[in-house]
Amino acid sequence: MSTETDFTEFVTARWTALYRLAYLLTASPTAAEDLLQTTLEKAYGSWSRISRMEFPEAYVRRMLANALVSSRRRAWLREVPSDSMPETAGDAIDLGVLDRSLLWPLVCALPVRQRAVIVLRYYEDLTEAQIAEVLGCAPGTVKSQTSAAMKALRRALAASGVGEVLGES
Repeated sequence: MSTETDFTEFVTARWTALYRLAYLLTASPTAAEDLLQTTLEKAYGSWSRISRMEFPEAYVRRMLANALVSSRRRAWLREVPSDSMPETAGDAIDLGVLDRSLLWPLVCALPVRQRAVIVLRYYEDLTEAQIAEVLGCAPGTVKSQTSAAMKALRRALAASGVGEVLGES
């Protein structure tokens, strides 16, 4: 199988998951497409090496996250965050469970690094060690960024009055 065919099959199989991660990291459909396209261009150039890895998708995901973090000052990342997610939101707000449409804009407002750890932890279900590997930082940095992000989200929820509904003050 040729490198080009192998890469095409990889992109076809993993496009949706990679786009979803890019969208969650950037909070913008157009920025997500740009970020993913740029990352896939770089991955294609190194595909013969990447494809031999045990988990090529994990490496591409790391490339995606690193591309975002290293380019956070670019103008295309300063777009106004979308209030909707690519998937439909859950049906109800149960006690202790928030509607995505309420929480997503708050996540989008976080600084890039904090948003990245929240997305990777709670949307992509990675462990602290995996997040540290993806972002190329120490696990302690992941913990501190997660803590800061959670505090910011709690403050924002309290300011919107949701904290009272959930029994938090």
